[in-house]
Amino acid sequence: MEARSQAVTTPRTPSPAASVTQTIGISTISVNYSRPSVKGRKVWGELVPFGWNNNGTNDAPWRAGANENTVLELSSDAMIEGKKVPAGKYGFFLVINQDNTGEVVLSKDYRSWGHFRYNPSNDQLRAPITVRDHEFTESLTYDFINLTKNGAELVLNWEKKQFPVKIEFDVDEIVMNNAKQELMGQKGFTWQAYSSAANYAIANKVDNDLALSWADQAVNINRNFQTLQVKANALKAAGKSDDADKLMKDAVAIGNENDINNYGYVLLGQGQNDKAIEVFILNTTKFPNSPNTFDSLGEAYVAKGDSKNAIKNFKKALSMNPSGPVKANSEKFLKQLGAM
Repeated sequence: MEARSQAVTTPRTPSPAASVTQTIGISTISVNYSRPSVKGRKVWGELVPFGWNNNGTNDAPWRAGANENTVLELSSDAMIEGKKVPAGKYGFFLVINQDNTGEVVLSKDYRSWGHFRYNPSNDQLRAPITVRDHEFTESLTYDFINLTKNGAELVLNWEKKQFPVKIEFDVDEIVMNNAKQELMGQKGFTWQAYSSAANYAIANKVDNDLALSWADQAVNINRNFQTLQVKANALKAAGKSDDADKLMKDAVAIGNENDINNYGYVLLGQGQNDKAIEVFILNTTKFPNSPNTFDSLGEAYVAKGDSKNAIKNFKKALSMNPSGPVKANSEKFLKQLGAM
């Protein structure tokens, strides 16, 4: 038998491997890198030369870490410093100049060992960045800061410098396209999937016609409080408030106690106190043995400024031997109203 020499796995020193991942919407940004330390050395201009430096074949950027390439992976198409970059893996490089100007460079050749085999013909992106002064960081670290719905800054912090790179996704488009694909599969047989897709579109004001179509699909699969509420919301977003109100009356008629109670609080949150009171009163009629329905009605009267009816309903809730949370809530309001 041919003898083979293989070393056991041991820790990598002195620049250990690390990774960081950030989710934006339903997309992810991941960076895999190695972490050199300052160790008292002069970093900028010496350990990391300024500008582009010849690797023996080409002028090359800094590998933005140690050992093999730092690798940036995007799960979806993105905009990096305002330029479109397809989903995939890229070698991630940086440049720093003496005046704190710099560049970010993405290479489609992400498997190479650092900048030594860098070839500009494989570049996916070059974009200018501005390097910032930063508090001292001993070990090179990647992080994500300034998060928004659609993006974040990927930053490299090392020594007293920070390299920011802005990465953005068209989150609504990605979510909507993903929903369309998922609804073509097994999830498309469930009302919950159509409802959640419609809810996202309504909440983010994206393609309300499609939201209404999805809501109709949900209702067709299961006509319940939740699906009728989603369709009502889509109708309201389309400017058909009367149709939405009519549909919500149908929803309330078949809703359970929690459904109706939650809807009442939605109305309170929208400042529609009179409508909320109507809904809470209906709930006390449908579920007259529930202390919670009277407690909630009391809150609605508080919101309207009707102390007399608020006190009446809180006392009614307390007379029904309520659960601990309901009892505590009613007592709290009665004390605030000077009725205890």
